[in-house]
Amino acid sequence: MERPRVVVSVGASADGKVALTRRDILMLEPSRTLWNAITSPADQPVDVIETVRRQYDCNAILEGSGSLVREGEEPPALPVTTGEVEQLYTDFLPPHIVEQPSPPHMWFTAVDSRGRVRWTEDHGDWDCLVLVTRSTPADYLAYLRRQQVCYLVAGEDRVDLAAALAKMSTLMGIRCVLSTAGGGLNGALLRAGLIDELYLSISPALVGGADTPSVLDGPPLEVGASPTPLRLLSCRVDAGGILFLHYEVPAQ
Repeated sequence: MERPRVVVSVGASADGKVALTRRDILMLEPSRTLWNAITSPADQPVDVIETVRRQYDCNAILEGSGSLVREGEEPPALPVTTGEVEQLYTDFLPPHIVEQPSPPHMWFTAVDSRGRVRWTEDHGDWDCLVLVTRSTPADYLAYLRRQQVCYLVAGEDRVDLAAALAKMSTLMGIRCVLSTAGGGLNGALLRAGLIDELYLSISPALVGGADTPSVLDGPPLEVGASPTPLRLLSCRVDAGGILFLHYEVPAQ
């Protein structure tokens, strides 16, 4: 199946950590300020979003629900949905949202099979797209429809990332996705063979912690399996000691 190009962009400490603790959400305080203190470039940073927009017409960001909701945190309850719910488990792409004229439509995409994210924030020029499954609670799907938040159904219990990306291509015309997600989702993309490029910035700081999220988490390599090779495209270091690396995953 045709799918969009997938570019991963992630910033990490020198020991490969992408957060301060397992429960940290870097979009929220005080974690945001603490993290920015060690990862803010001294020189003009590379704008990866703008770079991939120019190069690949990228118009979709990808995040996991763990970047938006703390693990173990219970979101507000939703009204119970009764009656026929089968229609809820079909893709929800209202034409008045999807078929907007130029400039190119921008999508903030979240993987959320458990239905944890409550869409109350204004994302500016970006519309929201949620990737769900056949096991996502019907109450959540009904909530998304009431909020006019688009969603795609892909997979049974976990989001089938390959199928979701194929739908994003065929149904929405998305040709490139930039993942700014955490280690769990990026690790799932790796194991599914879906990463094409990696932008990695390494900050001169150490976090530590056996359970602290890293650049790529998820299932370990199977016994006898080979690591995914990378080809270095560019490398630079700024005045503050942050190392910027750009890799391509060669075609196998």
